[in-house]
Amino acid sequence: MSSRGIVADPRRASSSGREEKKAEVRRRILESAKKIFFRDGFMDANLDEIAELAGVAKGTLYRYFDNKAQIYLAVLSRNARRFEKKLQNVLDPQATPIEALVRVSRFYLQHYVENPDYFQIFWAIENQAVIGELPPEVVDEVTRLWEESLGILAGIIERGIEEGVFAPCDAWEVASILWTLANAIIRAERSPVHRSLRRSALDTFFDDAIALVVRGLTQPAGCEPQNAERPMPVSTERSDDPRSRNSVRS
Repeated sequence: MSSRGIVADPRRASSSGREEKKAEVRRRILESAKKIFFRDGFMDANLDEIAELAGVAKGTLYRYFDNKAQIYLAVLSRNARRFEKKLQNVLDPQATPIEALVRVSRFYLQHYVENPDYFQIFWAIENQAVIGELPPEVVDEVTRLWEESLGILAGIIERGIEEGVFAPCDAWEVASILWTLANAIIRAERSPVHRSLRRSALDTFFDDAIALVVRGLTQPAGCEPQNAERPMPVSTERSDDPRSRNSVRS
């Protein structure tokens, strides 16, 4: 009995080749867009330049994305997935809450050192003019990405509270403080003036800041209990404002 060889379906091979080509074109578009967004920001980024850098016609961009905002979102999402994957690899269930908090914080700094362009694109969302241009679904996606990172920090802090390592506190609020602090230090690195004021290396400065937060968390007075009475907010009105003086007298 003779045996027949299996003949590959040329249509399937052709379809597979087209999908690979489409994936490669999309990759080139996103890599080019990342460079243009990093250089010019969202508002000034030019689709013609993105297409030219990617080696495609401008019309090809619209086969993959409806508009510039969708390209921007795709760049963010693509890099966010890489960030999340690396972050998950950093997490160690055997680590103590303090070790976990320090590891995540150091990872965040290292990720910035290796991907400064991604951070600059990500931070652009905080610009009110940019937010006004972006559709709600883009802003919602960025908010979701931030919330996921904060959720990881808050989870570590909550575990520390449960184990008695950290003082009782609002874990989400402390995670927000730590997130804000880390981003402020990293963003200040872009300023020559701020860099000149810093007296230690960036990684040392960053570690010292995280250590201050951890020290506060491990001290009874370092983290305000959830049911504690909050102090009155400090007035931001100028002392020479007659309206302010009148309100004090009353």
